[in-house]
Amino acid sequence: MRLATLEDVPVLRELIARSAHGLGAADYTHAQIEAALQGAFGVDTALIRDGTLFVAETRAAEIVACGGWGRRRTLFGSDAGTERDESWLDPQSDPAKIRAFFVDPAYARYGIGRAILARCEADAIRGGFSSLELMATLPGLRFYEKCGYVAAPAIDYPLPGGLTIRFVPMYKQLRLAP
Repeated sequence: MRLATLEDVPVLRELIARSAHGLGAADYTHAQIEAALQGAFGVDTALIRDGTLFVAETRAAEIVACGGWGRRRTLFGSDAGTERDESWLDPQSDPAKIRAFFVDPAYARYGIGRAILARCEADAIRGGFSSLELMATLPGLRFYEKCGYVAAPAIDYPLPGGLTIRFVPMYKQLRLAP
C-alpha cells in the first residue's frame, strides 16, 4: 500500500470502471454504472493532493485497489462531480469522509479493502476526527457493515440521462485511544 500520485490517475480511472462494472453488476444496470462513471464514481484528485488516497499494488506494481479519506466536505464523486465542496472539515464537530473505495474484481474479498480502510480510519483518528461518514454503493454496503458502519436510509441519487442510482449514507463512531 502506498499513497496515490497524480501519475496514477489514468490507471485509477481504469480500475474504477473495472471495479464498478465487475462488482456492481448484480446491483446496478450497465446504464447506471456508465452514468455514474461520469461523476458519481471516479478519481478525486483533491484526495491525491491532500495525501489521503491510497493504492494497493501487486508485487508487479499493478494497482488493484484504491481508497481514501477526506478532510474536506465533499462526500463522494470525482473531479467532475457537481456537488463538490472543498472547504475543510472541523475535526471537533465534523466526521471525516471515507472516499473512493474501488477494488479490481479479481482481487476482491482478499482483505485489501479492509486494510486500506483500517489505514484511513487510523489516519483520521491521528487527524483529530472521532467519527466517519461515507456514501456506500449497494455492493459496498455489505463491506462497510462488516467493518462497523451503520446505514441510514438509502437515497436515489440523480445521474445523467434521467437515471438514478441507489446509495446508502453510512456512519461510524471511532474508538479514540485513552
